[in-house]
Amino acid sequence: MAILDQIGHEKQRISQRLKQLDAEHTKLSNQLDELAIAERALQRFGSKAVATGRRGKGRPARTASKTGAAKRKAQNGHQTPSLSLNDAALKAVQAHAKGLSANDLLSYLSREFGLTVRPNHLGSALQRHRRAGRLENRDQRWHLSRPN
Repeated sequence: MAILDQIGHEKQRISQRLKQLDAEHTKLSNQLDELAIAERALQRFGSKAVATGRRGKGRPARTASKTGAAKRKAQNGHQTPSLSLNDAALKAVQAHAKGLSANDLLSYLSREFGLTVRPNHLGSALQRHRRAGRLENRDQRWHLSRPN
């Protein structure tokens, strides 16, 4: 009977340890999920997040030494634009006397000013100029307003 009691105690000890490990596994899994969500949020809002993925043995994780804007400047070779989107859009339309479509305007801003612009932001800037009377939209092309 003593051996059966020892086996029962050992079985109980192992089952308690398994419960502890399950709880720890759940806790670590939740923390990993939170870190993954935070990393995606940082990447989405322009910061280069340090990858939390699995790395090779002995290879330490890199730490961020530069700010996000400085990294982009170093990677792309571009300087940060000194021109606002509103001013750049107005100058782009002024440079094209025959008018400019929104897609042409996007590529022109990228090529000439080094701006990466989301289409909805460009549309908002163009509509602000239209409401202010600086631009007109005729035949799906943006033109400078005609003087009255």
